[in-house]
Amino acid sequence: MRKIYVVGIGPGDKKGMTLQAADALEEADVLCGYAKYIELVAPLFPEKSIITTGMKKESERCHAALKSASEGKTTALVCSGDAGVYGMAGLIFELSPNYPEVEIEIVAGVSAAMSGAALLGSPLGHDFAVVSLSDLLTPWELIEKRLIACANADFALSIYNPASHGRPDHLAKACDILRSHKSGDTICGWAKNIGRKGEECGTLTLSQLRDFEADMFTTVFIGNKMTKVISGKMVTPRGYK
Repeated sequence: MRKIYVVGIGPGDKKGMTLQAADALEEADVLCGYAKYIELVAPLFPEKSIITTGMKKESERCHAALKSASEGKTTALVCSGDAGVYGMAGLIFELSPNYPEVEIEIVAGVSAAMSGAALLGSPLGHDFAVVSLSDLLTPWELIEKRLIACANADFALSIYNPASHGRPDHLAKACDILRSHKSGDTICGWAKNIGRKGEECGTLTLSQLRDFEADMFTTVFIGNKMTKVISGKMVTPRGYK
């Protein structure tokens, strides 16, 4: 069998992984992925062969996984969170015509929007959108348009990749854009190192969020007009009576 599983491992610890994801990793002969993600799962499967690549090597990583599968080794391409949410599922399909003999199966995982929301309470209880602030693949001008559209529609927001060493001011810029369409008192939240060592979270206002020090391991949540803090938890009500 020539098969590749594209596996979302959730936050990275065994407890946050679906049973389907664990089964796929168990079945695989080879685990392939970004080095930091492989570090999370390799200790659980010490007998597996490993293929790793570094940051910004997504195409190389997917080609390596597809090549491994084409050679008859059942291969699991490991993604943090969900494989289809800023993961490798789309790229695998784009490259798959070069490997027509390989069967592809996508294994869903718990994305940071879901696992981070659970830590904070219920910030995504009504309609919401997910936006990445990384402009490596998406022009910042388009990210701005999406933020404005979400603010005007009063979506709750989950923000991925809020800041990095190369773009330390992106979250502040996003908050300035949102503040022109939303109240500075809008309830917001953050979750860092979800499901990993150093896990922490907290709530604050949109005005305070502008100066918050986030990193690539932080997921940010911005409420809508109805979002509130209840017993220390961030809650966006759906409107049940």
